Amino acid sequence: MSTTSPEAVKKLLENMQTDLRSLSMECKKKFPPVKEAAESGIVKIKTIAARNTDILTALKENSSEVVQPFLMGCGTKEPKITQLCLAAIQRLMSHEVVSEAAAGNIINMLWQLMENGLEELKLLQTVLVLLTTNTVVHDEVLSKAIVLCFRLHFTKDNITNNTAAATVRQVVTVVFERMVAEDERFKGMAEQPPAIQGNSNRRSVSTLRPSAKDAYMLFQDLCQLVNADAPYWLVGMTEMTRTFGLELLESVLNDFPGVFLQHQEFSFLLKERVCPLVIKLFSPNIKFRQGSGSGSSASPAPVEKPYFPICMRLLRVVSVLIKHFYSLLVTECEIFLSLLVKFLDGEKPQWLRAVAVESVHRLCVQPHLLRSFCQSYDMKQHSTKVFRDIVNALGSFIQSLFIVPSVGSVSSTNTPAGLSLSGSYSPTWMVGTGGGLTTQAAFEYRGTWIPLMTVSVQGSAKATYLEMLDKVEPPSIPEGYAMSVAFSALLDLVRGITSMIERELAKEEEAVARGADTFVQSDLSVCVCGWVCMCVCVAEAQQVWEEMVNACWCGLLAALSLLLDASTDETATENILKAELTMASLCGRLGLVTPRDAFITAICKASLPPHYALTALYSNAANLSNKTYSIQGQNVQIISPSSESHQHVVAMGQPLTSQPQGTVVLTAKNIQCMRTLLNLAHCHGAVLGTSWQLVLATLQHLVWILGLKPGVGGGLKPGRAVEGPSTVLTTAVMTDLPVISNILSRLFESSQYLDDVSLHHLINALCSLSMEAMEMAYGTNKEPSLFAVAKLLETGLVNMDRIEILWRPLTAHLLEVCQHPNARMREWGAEAITSLIKAGLAYKHDPPLSQNQRLHLLLLNPLKELSNVLHADIRQKQLECVLQVLQSQGDSLGPGWPLVLGVIGAIRNDQGESLIRTAFQCLQLVVTDFLPTMPCTCLQIVVDVAGSFGLQNQELNISLTSIGLLWNISDYFFQRAEIITEELEKEEAILLQQACDKGETLNRPFHPAPPFDCLWLCLYAKLGELCVDPRPAVRKSAGQTMFSTIAAHGTLLQQPTWHIVVWKVLFHLLNCVRKSSTTADKEKIESGGGNILIHHSRDTAEKQWAETWVLTLAGVARIFNTRKYLLQQLGDFFKAWEVLLDHIQSAALSKNNEVSLAALKSFQEILQLVTPVKDSDKPDTLGAMDIPPVLMEPLTAPGPGRPLPRSDSLAERLAQRYSTQPQLPPPGEEQDDSALWWSAWSTWYRTGTECTRPPSGGGDKLAFVPSQPFLTALIQIFPALYQHIATGFSMDDLRKLGIILHGAVSVPISSDASPFILPSYTEAVLTSLQEAVLTALDVLQKAICVGPETLQVMYPAIFEQLLQFVEFSCKPPQYGKMETKHVANAKYNQIQLFAPAEWVALNYVPFAERSLEVVVDLYQKTACHKAVIAEKVLQNIIKTLRVPLGLKYACPAESTWKLAVSSLLKVLSIGLPVARQQASSGKFDTMWPKLAHAFEDFLFTKSTPPDNLSIQEFQKNEAIDVEVVQLISTEILPYANFIPKEFVGQIMAMLNKGSIHSQSSSFTEAEIDIRMREEFSKVCFETLLQFSFSNKVSTPQEGYISRMALAVLLQRAQEVLHRYVEDERLSGRCPLPRQQVTEIIFVLKAVSTLMDSLKKTQPENVDGNTWAQVIALYPTLVECITCSSAEVSSALKEALGPFKDLMQPPVSKVQNGES
Repeated sequence: MSTTSPEAVKKLLENMQTDLRSLSMECKKKFPPVKEAAESGIVKIKTIAARNTDILTALKENSSEVVQPFLMGCGTKEPKITQLCLAAIQRLMSHEVVSEAAAGNIINMLWQLMENGLEELKLLQTVLVLLTTNTVVHDEVLSKAIVLCFRLHFTKDNITNNTAAATVRQVVTVVFERMVAEDERFKGMAEQPPAIQGNSNRRSVSTLRPSAKDAYMLFQDLCQLVNADAPYWLVGMTEMTRTFGLELLESVLNDFPGVFLQHQEFSFLLKERVCPLVIKLFSPNIKFRQGSGSGSSASPAPVEKPYFPICMRLLRVVSVLIKHFYSLLVTECEIFLSLLVKFLDGEKPQWLRAVAVESVHRLCVQPHLLRSFCQSYDMKQHSTKVFRDIVNALGSFIQSLFIVPSVGSVSSTNTPAGLSLSGSYSPTWMVGTGGGLTTQAAFEYRGTWIPLMTVSVQGSAKATYLEMLDKVEPPSIPEGYAMSVAFSALLDLVRGITSMIERELAKEEEAVARGADTFVQSDLSVCVCGWVCMCVCVAEAQQVWEEMVNACWCGLLAALSLLLDASTDETATENILKAELTMASLCGRLGLVTPRDAFITAICKASLPPHYALTALYSNAANLSNKTYSIQGQNVQIISPSSESHQHVVAMGQPLTSQPQGTVVLTAKNIQCMRTLLNLAHCHGAVLGTSWQLVLATLQHLVWILGLKPGVGGGLKPGRAVEGPSTVLTTAVMTDLPVISNILSRLFESSQYLDDVSLHHLINALCSLSMEAMEMAYGTNKEPSLFAVAKLLETGLVNMDRIEILWRPLTAHLLEVCQHPNARMREWGAEAITSLIKAGLAYKHDPPLSQNQRLHLLLLNPLKELSNVLHADIRQKQLECVLQVLQSQGDSLGPGWPLVLGVIGAIRNDQGESLIRTAFQCLQLVVTDFLPTMPCTCLQIVVDVAGSFGLQNQELNISLTSIGLLWNISDYFFQRAEIITEELEKEEAILLQQACDKGETLNRPFHPAPPFDCLWLCLYAKLGELCVDPRPAVRKSAGQTMFSTIAAHGTLLQQPTWHIVVWKVLFHLLNCVRKSSTTADKEKIESGGGNILIHHSRDTAEKQWAETWVLTLAGVARIFNTRKYLLQQLGDFFKAWEVLLDHIQSAALSKNNEVSLAALKSFQEILQLVTPVKDSDKPDTLGAMDIPPVLMEPLTAPGPGRPLPRSDSLAERLAQRYSTQPQLPPPGEEQDDSALWWSAWSTWYRTGTECTRPPSGGGDKLAFVPSQPFLTALIQIFPALYQHIATGFSMDDLRKLGIILHGAVSVPISSDASPFILPSYTEAVLTSLQEAVLTALDVLQKAICVGPETLQVMYPAIFEQLLQFVEFSCKPPQYGKMETKHVANAKYNQIQLFAPAEWVALNYVPFAERSLEVVVDLYQKTACHKAVIAEKVLQNIIKTLRVPLGLKYACPAESTWKLAVSSLLKVLSIGLPVARQQASSGKFDTMWPKLAHAFEDFLFTKSTPPDNLSIQEFQKNEAIDVEVVQLISTEILPYANFIPKEFVGQIMAMLNKGSIHSQSSSFTEAEIDIRMREEFSKVCFETLLQFSFSNKVSTPQEGYISRMALAVLLQRAQEVLHRYVEDERLSGRCPLPRQQVTEIIFVLKAVSTLMDSLKKTQPENVDGNTWAQVIALYPTLVECITCSSAEVSSALKEALGPFKDLMQPPVSKVQNGES
C-alpha cells in the first residue's frame, strides 16, 4: 500500500496521535512541558486533518511544529522516551512529511544524543531513514549528519562501530545517488559549460547544483581524511582510519564512475587529489625490497615496510581507477600499471606479489580495457608499452616461480610466514583417498613442483587476498596460489582478447558485406563516402588489434610454452593448448605470420617426443628461441621444453628421420597436443597459410611414429611398420588411433570449406612435405612416409567442386612422385593421381564437363603426362586407370579422346608384354565400343595408335590382332562415311579459317585431299608401315588387310585421292618391299622361336620376304585391275602403269621362283583390265578367235584373303553428296589404251629376253635357270597381251616373240623337279610350257587369219618358228653351254636332296610332233597365200621333214617319222598343185630337188629297223612306203610336163630302184618273202608300168615321162631275168629263195603285161627304141626255159606268148600321115 493512499494517511494520523498520547503519558510526571507540547500537537494534527484536503502537504508545511514535541522528548535523555520519539520521528520521515527546517532540528537533536552517547544504533537508523527517504537535508545539515555517523564509527562498542561503518557507506552512496538523480532531472536542459577556474578556494564550487555540491564536498573531504589532512566540510571529525577512507573512496569510484566522467569538477578531484594520494601511499611498497635490509647508507632513515591492509586497498582503488577512468587519467594509469608490474617482481614480499597478481587478473578479464591500454600507451610514441609489460610481467612471474632462489640470497627473517617455495622438494604425486589414487593437478619443471588450485571461475577474477579487508597482518599464501592465479590470468587474457577481437572482426565482416550490398543498390556518391569511412574505421581497428597481438604474443608464448611443458594435468594441458590454439588462430586471422607460426610451432613441438629432430620446427623456431625480451630490466627467456617431464608413456615407434635414432616414445601429452593440432588444422585451416607446413610436417611424423598407413582414398589406417622394431602402442592409445585417423581424415575433408588461397597453402604445404619425404626415400629401401601423398589425394577428392584451382600444383607434384625410384612411393603417387582423375571425371561438375572442355582436358592431362614416366608399374597403373575411365566415362570423354588415345598409344618396345597387353585391352575397348562416341577428328589418332600396336615387337598376337582392329576401323569408316565426312568437313572449315587468320597454311598429313580421304590415307599409310614389318606374319596379315580395305572401301575415295593412294601408298610400299626382299638375309633360320618348326620354303629371311613381295605385288595388281576405270582418269595413269610394269618385271626377274611366278600372275591380272566404254563399242576379239579369255586358272592369293565386295552403292551416295555421278570417261574422250598395252608388251619382251637368256659361263652348277611354271606363265601371258596389241603387231615384234618362245622351250629343268613336270618317257604328252608356246602361236595365226591382208606376211615367220620346234624331235635345243642329260638317263631314283641338281632336257618329241601337226594344219589353210609361196614355206617344210624322214628308224621316237611321212603327204597333197600352178614363176624351182632327196632318204633309208620289230609292224611300215609311191603316182607323175625333167628322172630312177627287190641278209628264211617289201616293189613296178604307156599324150611332156618310164621298166626286167638265169644255173638242184622266185614271176608277168600294152597302144606312140628294148628281152626269156620251178615256167609261157605278134613286122602307116 502506497504511503499517499487515503488509508495510509488515515493510519499515519492515527499513529501520530497515538505516539503523542504515549509521549504525553510518559512525560506526565517528570516532564510536563513535553506533555503539554504533545497534547497541543494532537490538537494541531486534528486541526490540520480537518481543514486540509491534502493532509500530507499540510503536515509537511507544519512539520516543525508537529516534530517539536518529539524533539523535546529526545531532549529528556530518558531512554524509553527517547526510543519512542525516535520511532515517531522515523515514521514521519518515512512518509516524507519533514521539511528542511524540521530536518535541521532533528539532526541537531541527534547530534546531542550522540555526544551524550545515547541510543547510538537508533541514531544511526534515524539518520539513515532521514537521508534515504527524502532529499531535504543539504549542506551543513548533511555534513553534520555524516560526521555524526563517522563519530559513531569510532566508539568503544564494536557493534556500533560496524553498524556506523555500514551506515557511513550507505550514506555516502545516498549522497552520490542524489546527485545522479539530480543530473537525471536536469538532463533535458541545455547546460552552460562552466568557466574553467583556478581551484584556489576548494569550497566555492558555485557551478554545481545542490546535490552535486554535497557530493563534491564529501568526496573532497574523504581524500583529505585519507591523506591525514583536516576536512573542509565534514566539520567535527575527530578521528579517521586510512583503511576505511580507502574503502569509501573505492566504493564511490566503483559505484559512480559517471559522476566523475560527466563533471569536470569531479574529474579535477580525481586528477588532483586521488591519484597523487594513491601514488604517495604506494611509496613504501615501491621502495621496499625483500632482503634489502635497512636501505642504503646515504639515507639513514629506515624504509617504511609495506603494510598489507593499505596496500591491498590501494590496489583495489587502482583497479577501480584503471577500470573506469583510464580515459581521464591516462598518465596516472600508466604509472599505476607500471607499479602493478613492479609488484610482481620476485624481490617483493610474497603476499604483495599475490595481491598484485590478483589485480592483474582483474585487468585480464577486461579485454576492452586492455585494448584501451594498448591504444593509449603501446601505440603512442615515447610511451611505456604498458600492455606488453603486463603480459610479459605475468610471463616473468610464472617463470620466476619455477626458478629456485639460491639459499644464500634470501635472509630467513624476510621470508614471510606461510610462503613455502618448493625448492628441491618433491611432492607425493598420488594422494591416497580411500582405495583409489588421485593425481593432484600441478606443474613440474626441472624438479620444481607447484600444485595447481581452482582459484576462480573462467572469465571472472575472483580474488582471495584483495577481499581480505578484515586482515591486518599479511596472510600466509598457500603454495601454488600465485601460480594458479597467474595461470588463470593468462588464460583469461587470451580468452578475452581473442573473443573480443573475433567478435568485432565478425561484426566488421558483416558490415563490410552489408556495405557492399548497399553499394550495389543505392546512390553512388553517398555509398562511396560511407564505404570509404567504413574502410578507414576497419583499418584503424585492425591496427589496434595487430598492435595488441604483437605486444602480447611473445610473453604469452613464453609463459604458455613453459606451462605446457611443466603441466602434469590433462585439464590444465588442455587449457594451455586451447590458449595457444586460439592465439594462433587469431594471429592467422589478423595476418600476423610470425606470431601465428610461433604458436603453431609450440604446439607442434609439444606434440613430438622431446629432442625430436624435425628441422622444419627448429629452423622456424630458431629466430624465436634465441630472442629474449626485456621487460623493465627483467629477462623473459623462451624456455625450451625439458625432457624430464614425469609423463605417462603411451606409444613407442620409429622416428621418421633420415638419421637412425632408434625408437622414440610418445606420451599422453604428446597425443593430447596432437589432437589440438588436428583441431587447429580442422577449425582454423583457413588462417594457417604457410604454417600448414609446420602442422602437416608434425602430423606426418606423429602418424609415422604411431604406424598409421594410408588406405584407399588416402585415409590413414593403423598398420604395421614395415621395418625396424615394430611400433608398440598401449591400449589407451590403441583406442585413440581410430579416432585420430578419423579426425585426420575429417581435417582434410574440411579443406572443402577453406577459401581458395588457404587451400593453396594447404596444397603447397603437402607438396613440400612430400618433397621432403621423397628426398628421404632416395637411395634407401626403407618404407617411405606416404602421409603427404595420401593427404594430397584426400584433399583433392573433397575439393572436386573447385578442382580447377588446385589441379595443376596437385598433379604436377604427384607426377614427380610417380618418377621416384622408391617403388612404394611411386605406387602411391600413381594411386593418388589416377584416383583423382577418375574422381574428377565422375564428379558432377557445374557446368558439366561436356560443356567445360577446358576443365575436361585439364583433368585428363596428368594421365597423358604419366606416359613420360619410365617405370613400368606406373604405366600399368596409368593404363588400368584408362581402362576404368573408358568403362565408366567412355561415352562422355569428348574432347579428352586425343589425350586418352595418346596414353594408350604411348607404348614402346622396351616396356614389356604385360603393359602392352593392358594398353591393347584399352584400345580394343575403344574400337569395339567407343568409335561412334568420339569426335571424328580423333579417328585418325585411333588409326595411329592401332598401327603402333601393330608395330610393337613384344607380342606378335597383339600385332596381328591390331591389324584386325584396323580392319574393323575401316569397316566403321565405311558404314558411317557420310556422318564422318560431314563432321570432318565442319572441323576442316574451322581449322582453315584459323590458319587463314594467322596467315599460315593448314598443316595436316595429305593436306590437299578431303579430310575424310585423309583419314583413309592415314589408315593405308599405317597398314603400309606394317606391310614392311620385320615379322613375316605381321607383313602378311597387314598386306591382306590393306588390299582388302582398299578393294572393299576404295570407292569412297575422291578421285584425286587415288593419286596419293597409288603413289604414296602402293608404289611406296612396293619399293620398300622390293628393297627389303633383294637385300634380305639368305641365312637359314633354324626355328621360329619356341618349338615352332619352319617349313623349308620359309626358312630364310629372303624366302619370308619373297612371300611379302608376292602378296604386295598381287595386291597392287588387283587394285589396278579392279579400279582401272578410276585410275585411268588420273593424269599420270600411264606413268603409274609403267612403274607397276617395272615392279612386275623386276619381280619376274627375281631369282626367287615364288616371286617371279607371282609377278607373272600379277602381270596377267593387269592384262585383263577392261576399259568399260571401249569394250562395249567393239566386238569381243577374243570371242571371235574362240580363245577363252582367261588362259590360266583363276588367281588365288597365297594365304587366306578377304572377299572383296564391290561397294558401289555407298560410293554413289557419297558421289551424290558431292553432286557428281561416279565418273566414267564420256564416250567421245575415251583414252587410248594402246600405249599401255605396248608398254606392257615391251615389259613382257624384256622379261622374256632376260629370263630365257642362257647363262654365260660354262658348266656353272649355280647358274639360275627359270622354272617351268614361270616360263609357262610368261608365255601364257602373251595371248592376253596380244589381243590388245594385235593391230600394231609387226614382223619385228613377231621375231622378238619367236626368240622368247624358242628360248623358253630350250630351258632345261632340274632333275629333282623333273618327276613333277615330265611325264614318263613313254607317254607322248606336252608340258604346260610347250602347250603355252603352241597356244601363243595359235593365237597369232588365228589373228592373222581374220586380220587384214597386211598381216599375212607373218605366216612364213610362224612357219619358220614352228619348223624350228619340229626339228627338236631329232635334235633337242641347246641351253647355252649347259650340259643337259637326256631325260631317259635322268636318275629319278638316285636324286639326293642336297646334291647339286643335274639339268635334264625335256622330252621334245611330243612338242615337235604337235608343232608339226600345227604346221600341216596351218599349211592346209595358207598354202595359196602369196607370202607363203613367196617365202618358200613348202620348201622349208620339206627341208625340215627330210631329217626325221631320213633318220626313220634312227629317230628318237618311232612316231616322229611316221608323223613326218603323213605330214609330208598332207602337205604335198595341198602344196604340189600350188607348186604346179606357180611353176612358171620359178618360185618352186629349188623345191623339187629337196623333195626328190626327201623321198629318196625315206624310201631307201640307211637306218635299219630294230631287231624286235614284229612282222605286223613291218607290214604297217611297208604300207606307209607304198602310200608314198602312190602319192608319186597320183600327184607327181601325171603332171610330169609341169615338173622339171631332172626331178621326174630322179623319181623314175627311184621307182625303178624300188621295184627291184633288195634283199636283207638278216632275215630268216621264213620271213624273207615278207621282209623283201614285196608289196612295195610291186607298186613301184606298177607305177613304172603305168607311166610307161599313156595313150592320152596331150603334151610332149607326158610323152616324155612315158618314154622315160618304159625305158626304166624294160631295163629293170632285163636285169631281173639275167640275175635269175645266173642264180638258177649256180644253184643247181637247190631251189632259189622264195622272194627271188616271186620276183622273177613278177617280172615275167610284167613283161607279158607290157607286151599287151604295147600292142594296144597306137604304134606311133611307141618309140622305136622301146621296141628294140622289148625285142632285146626275148633271148633272155628263152634262156629261162630251163628253170625248175613250175610257177616260173607257167609265167614264162605267158610272157613268151605275145612275142608271136612281133614275128612279122607291122604295116607302116607313115605314108598316110600326110593327109
